[in-house]
Amino acid sequence: MAHELSTDDLLPIGRVARRSGVPVSTVRYYDSLGLLPSVRSPGNTRLFPRHALRRIAFIQVSVRYGLSLAAVAELFADLPDDRPPSREAWRRISAAWADELARRQEVLTRMQDELTGCLGCGCLSQDRCVVVNSQDKLGEDGAGPRRVLPAAAAALGRN
Repeated sequence: MAHELSTDDLLPIGRVARRSGVPVSTVRYYDSLGLLPSVRSPGNTRLFPRHALRRIAFIQVSVRYGLSLAAVAELFADLPDDRPPSREAWRRISAAWADELARRQEVLTRMQDELTGCLGCGCLSQDRCVVVNSQDKLGEDGAGPRRVLPAAAAALGRN
């Protein structure tokens, strides 16, 4: 950390776990991934600044809504370790999070549309469906769900 924190600003790992509602092993794991700032006491115990609780809350919400820990790490990359992030920093993270969720929503909407189009006729068979895949023309492009996977990759920016 860039400057020295007082002992009032540092919490032992057990207290962080209790306050955040996650197991100690999860706090250790987040710390090992660089998602949480920590320091070692003279007795070699792991201590965390109070603002680590905000980060854990954000991580938990992000994971619950489908963001990977790698994506969270990218969002946290520019945050200071020695103090709570500014409102502007949280605003930037929130905006980036909103962009990612919008991309995911687009993928899910397209998936729903594809499933409705594919299964909407009632035949429940892509290989025999004359409406969606007459004479298995999509099979010429390769194996797998040819219409859905490329569109999903494009929507997530993975072309």
